[in-house]
Amino acid sequence: MAVTPEAMTALRLRGDELADAVVETLFAENQMHRFNTLMRWFGRGGQPVPDGLPQVAHDYLEATSVPPDWVDWDRMETARMFFIDNNVHISTALSFASMPACYVVPHVAKLLSATHALDHPSNRMAATGQFTVYLMRPDAFEAGGAFVPAAQKVRLLHASIRHLLRREGAWDEAAWGVPICQEDMIGGQMMFSLQVLDALHRLGVHITEEGADAYYYAWQVVGAMLGVDRDACPSDLTEARDFSDLYMSKYMGPSPEGSALTRQLIGLYEEVVPGTLLDPVVPALIRYLIGDTAADWLAVPRSVVFDRLVPASPVLLGLLEDAKERSPLAAMLLDRLGALTTMFELSSLTRGRVMHYAVPDHLKDEYGVNRPRRQRWTPPPASPLLKVG
Repeated sequence: MAVTPEAMTALRLRGDELADAVVETLFAENQMHRFNTLMRWFGRGGQPVPDGLPQVAHDYLEATSVPPDWVDWDRMETARMFFIDNNVHISTALSFASMPACYVVPHVAKLLSATHALDHPSNRMAATGQFTVYLMRPDAFEAGGAFVPAAQKVRLLHASIRHLLRREGAWDEAAWGVPICQEDMIGGQMMFSLQVLDALHRLGVHITEEGADAYYYAWQVVGAMLGVDRDACPSDLTEARDFSDLYMSKYMGPSPEGSALTRQLIGLYEEVVPGTLLDPVVPALIRYLIGDTAADWLAVPRSVVFDRLVPASPVLLGLLEDAKERSPLAAMLLDRLGALTTMFELSSLTRGRVMHYAVPDHLKDEYGVNRPRRQRWTPPPASPLLKVG
């Protein structure tokens, strides 16, 4: 589908037909308790579905138990290696760029508030990080892997949110479109793919064209497994820039819900960082990654000192990236430190509860892979479609 304002508006009228039909049936037959059993019960691919669940649930699990037949597994492996090489930077981008980008879209912030996400900010952040970790594990799509069940559950959760918001009259569909519509799902996909890459570039992380392409492709696969219409999704990073720029320029703005979500995000990470001396780093980093206008809309606090220091971080990261490219040993140590940092972040967000997250031992041999030193990725320029109208 060509990215145009008209095509994007049409996407606001569409949800996810398959998952919506499952949830509608479960509610109509008063079998939501069995749905909840389903959501709690399975966590690994290849597990048999428990007896007693409605047929519609069996059919859904069978239809969504395998990835799309068009997946290019070589590109997915490149994406996995890209994640291993940049996991701590990607976690930073997800937390301090992607999540605030969600909050700066008022109707998305309203949706998160309406679904009680404000009550459990650590769960929301940990679930985002864990979902990405599951995706980038070598067994993600195999029997025993955790990603496919996670994707199946997220897709059903989205459908249940659509149903509940409509049933309880908590959503202005005339103004905001279908809850978690195709346009918003693709917009979210841009926040967790293209906008992550933008944040890595802004932080000074060295990214190759191949790595950026593969990471975006992996989120295309994710989108398809979460119910995104592949024909409506941008096919490459240039089209992704068009979609992202049009989406954000159309919807972004201030809202009470966005400010409240941001306060909780900042407070959450201030608890993770020991002491109080470095507390201003979190809002300064958010402000640096999303820009002053969006940060002001979200009421991100300013800091005279750290708002000046954080923009210097690309220099330090650039030196570390150079060390990784020159020395396989430095690459191994820094990647291991990144993996441990990511593990610490997730465990801190869940207050010590088990997240079923671990870096597999056999990844150790992959830390010595040579990183291409040339042809570094440059973000696509601002979309010319912003001039339309």
